[in-house]
Amino acid sequence: MWNTILESKRDDYARFLANRDTDIGAFLEIGTPAQWTVDSGDAEPSGTEAAVTTGAAPSLRLPIAVKDNIAVQNYRLTCGSRMLEELQCPYNARAIERLAAAGAEIVGKTNLDEFGMGSSSDNSALQTTNNPWDVTRVAGGSSGGSAAAVANRQVPVAIGSDTGGSVRQPAAFCGVYGLKPTYGTVSRYGLVAYASSLETVGVLADSVDNLAATYRAMRGVDSRDHSSVEIPAPALDAVDQDAKGTIGVLAGDLGLDPAVERNFRATVTALEELGYTTRPVTLSTLEYVVPAYYTIAAAEASANLARYNGVRYGYRPIFSENPEELMRKARTEAFGDEVKLRIILGTYVLRSGFQDQYYTRAQKIRTLIRRELDELFGTVDAIVLPTFPTQAFAHGDDGMDPFQQKVADRFTGTGNLAAVPALTVPTGTEGGLPVGMQLMGPVFSEERLFAVARRLATVMPIQFPERSVPFSDWETTHNA
Repeated sequence: MWNTILESKRDDYARFLANRDTDIGAFLEIGTPAQWTVDSGDAEPSGTEAAVTTGAAPSLRLPIAVKDNIAVQNYRLTCGSRMLEELQCPYNARAIERLAAAGAEIVGKTNLDEFGMGSSSDNSALQTTNNPWDVTRVAGGSSGGSAAAVANRQVPVAIGSDTGGSVRQPAAFCGVYGLKPTYGTVSRYGLVAYASSLETVGVLADSVDNLAATYRAMRGVDSRDHSSVEIPAPALDAVDQDAKGTIGVLAGDLGLDPAVERNFRATVTALEELGYTTRPVTLSTLEYVVPAYYTIAAAEASANLARYNGVRYGYRPIFSENPEELMRKARTEAFGDEVKLRIILGTYVLRSGFQDQYYTRAQKIRTLIRRELDELFGTVDAIVLPTFPTQAFAHGDDGMDPFQQKVADRFTGTGNLAAVPALTVPTGTEGGLPVGMQLMGPVFSEERLFAVARRLATVMPIQFPERSVPFSDWETTHNA
């Protein structure tokens, strides 16, 4: 179907994207069909990437939406911020080049919390994104636009970024699949930096197969990203789909809403009925995840966002007396409250006399978290745990306040601090809203997680909101 659309129904599909986005607001920019085909550059697979089981270059003839903090030439690159609202992107991210080389086309840029800082996408300075299941609720964040576009069946795949759960949490809120890969397996070249040691380019999709194919097309070492890593050859091969293993079940008082708690138990039961051995596991470092994560993320954000000063590019105030006033006015007027908060906190924890007390201590906690997970993965093949303690919450004052949202990141932030892969899987609905649980594995275990997710999908298939309409049905109605 998608191949036919991209070959002969491009104009109709562009109209479909715009028509179906009016009350969702997933997209900040929908490209014209002429924009969809992007330059693949020199994106041929390199190193062990050439050892993919098929022996052939990946094929991915799909329309894909991209979070607007990832560079796509001829589109804007706003990061959901007034600071970069008018910036036209002059180049492609490495991940985008590799997707283009595989045959994918980029149909638009999706909304996000400003610079990826938030759990609702309500922190965007440019647009509000609503959850396709209930437009009074958030789509999650920071990749809320990408998740909403997939849940609304506008695109089969969307690219996001995940710094502390920004792919997995909106995937759970919108009822789609969301992958945060092993840190370094997908190049960060072209991803606008927020917290460089934590963030990864991730994937949201309507099926495990589309998710896996997209990840395989993007992965591989990149000479332009010093943090990219060579993937061991065995990790490139698809695993035995019939193989069973042991899955650890996060135990203890997890502070879940009743609906999420019920779904978590139902997911564990489903895994057991599929033949997996389960056993309870605990993470003694879980209570330290949020303070360690936000200390490190804020410190890195303070350094990375220092480049936005109103001088070289981006927002510039109409008038200023001198360079100091220019910088102060640009950052005051163009950054939102959440971004300012994190910059201030990050600057504070990096100050002389405070760095050891906060930032260095947070890095030590990070090491403990990684070691505990390494030990745990010596006894289980993967862990199942919640993605978020609640389902999608309401916009505004009726929802979660910013502090509550941060505290709730403990389940997702663990994977970013430890640099391990994690995959949110849609596991049904409760009260008319989707729920998603998280599978987490050791480094380079993406193929193992895909295998578990495929088996789980046989008993817990993905569901879509009633308001969503596939292109084929929309085309029939509008071309009748």
